[in-house]
Formats: sequence, C-alpha cells, structure tokens
Amino acid sequence: MIYLPPSLPCIRPLRDERHAVSEENPPRSALRILLLNLMPQKTVTEYDIARAVSHSGLHVALYPVKISGQTYKTTPVAHMERFYSDFETCDDGFYDGLVVTGAPVEQLAFEEVRYWRQLQRIMDWAVTHVRSTLYICWGAQAALYHRYGISKQLLPAKKFGVFAQTVHVNHPLTEGLFPSFPMPVSRHTALAFSEKNLAQTALPDDLILVASGEESGAGILLSGGGREVYVTGHLEYAGGTLHKEYERDCSKGLPISAPAHYYDASGRIVDSWREACRTFYRNWLTACVSPGGDSPRSV
Repeated sequence: MIYLPPSLPCIRPLRDERHAVSEENPPRSALRILLLNLMPQKTVTEYDIARAVSHSGLHVALYPVKISGQTYKTTPVAHMERFYSDFETCDDGFYDGLVVTGAPVEQLAFEEVRYWRQLQRIMDWAVTHVRSTLYICWGAQAALYHRYGISKQLLPAKKFGVFAQTVHVNHPLTEGLFPSFPMPVSRHTALAFSEKNLAQTALPDDLILVASGEESGAGILLSGGGREVYVTGHLEYAGGTLHKEYERDCSKGLPISAPAHYYDASGRIVDSWREACRTFYRNWLTACVSPGGDSPRSV
C-alpha cells in the first residue's frame, strides 16, 4: 500500500493500474519517504516514483517536499502549495528514505545552480536524519560531487536510450538484477571516470560501483552499505517517456538522435526495464530503507 497526499493527481492513474493507494493517514509502521522533486514536470515524476515504490509489498508513505523560495515554470504554483511542504518543515524529524530526483541543470556548474547551497544542506542533513537516500541522475552527480569531489564532464552528444548495466557486486540491492539489466538514460554529462576498465576505476574506499554500462558508463553506486545510493539513469521512467523527450527535442530543433535500444524493428517502444525498475525499488526499500542496523528510525 502506498499513502499519498489526498487528491494528488497521480492517484487516479495509479488506481486505474490497480495499485493499492490510500489518501488516509499512514500507520506508524509505514516507511516514511521524502520526495525532493527537482524535475520540471512535477506531476510526471510524482507518478513515476509513486508507481516505482508501490511494488514492494510494503506500506510506504510518500511526502513531496520542495526547496523554499524557488519558482516553477512548468508546474502551477497552486499545485506546489497544495501538495508540497517546504523542506524546513520536515528537518527536525527522522525518515526512512529520501529520494532526490534529477534536474534540468546538468550543463551548469554545480555552484551556479541557484539552490545549490540549500541542496548541500539537505544532503548533509540526510546523513543523520534518513536511513537511506536515493539520488537519481543529476541528483546522483550532485551528491557525488558534494561528498567526494567527483566532477562531471560534458558529453559530445546526449547519452539517450536504454543501456545494459552489468552488475559488479553481490549486494541485497542487486538481488534479481544479476548479471545485467536495462536502464533508461537521458543526460548530457557523465561522471568523470575513466571509460576503460570502469569496474576497476579507483574510487574512495567507502564508494562502491554496483553496476555500469559499456555504452553508458557508471550506472549505480552506493556508499555506507546502502545509506546513500546513486543511480545515473531513470529506472522509474514510464515506457513512453523517452519517446516524448525525443519528440520534444526534435520540435525544438535540438541536436538529438533517436533513443538507442528503445524501439523494436517495427518502430514500437519496448519497455524492457519495467521488471528491473520493480526489482530495484523493492530491493532499495527492503534492504536499505526498512528498519535495521544503527540507522535512524522514523518517529
């Protein structure tokens, strides 16, 4: 069962897909997950993340939060005020999980992002107030830069499509994903790792490369045994998202190639990562987010 703010727009399509959704107050046993949604299409990402975590078989309560003082070009102010809380209203509690999404700012230096200092404070806060934080795409790049000084580099062309990820380590996070799984990728930058012998790239002692793609580079990393998880792609994407992005970029006259490994021979979309998404998010919730060890417990 997933618990969402009453009347959140994604509730109806989730119920249409027969997901168990509640608009009631969650029980104390529910996992409490903050969603820091930095993506431009807020409602799309709300749906994507809610759908991804709903397959775990656990009771999960999702709480959208925002960085105070920001303006939004593509999401109505009324939506943000109704469904999102300023992060500061939550920062005195403990939470089971935090999801930090990607953002359309990857071609800016991190320090040039207008909310960079606020995001740094949130990332530092999460170390002592959240059992496990999941950073996605630009969010992963931002966290790795903040924690370890790992920079990003501009790619000669947008890395766009669905790319096979080879699993390098045996960890509860990868259960059911070995030896490889597909993952959507849509970004103009990459982590500044050596593209050759990626699995043997020297990393800080507490940072582990979990999976990577021969074509797409580092895919999933973790630190603290799963206290922080970094995913450079978008397992949460719905089947048609890459197609919509492709059409959008084409309509804007941007240099873009059709998403790789995404259409079949007849041009139909192949949603090849659906089961990998369900497996990964189930693993994250059960192995990293659920109570255990010395991690902070929600109250």
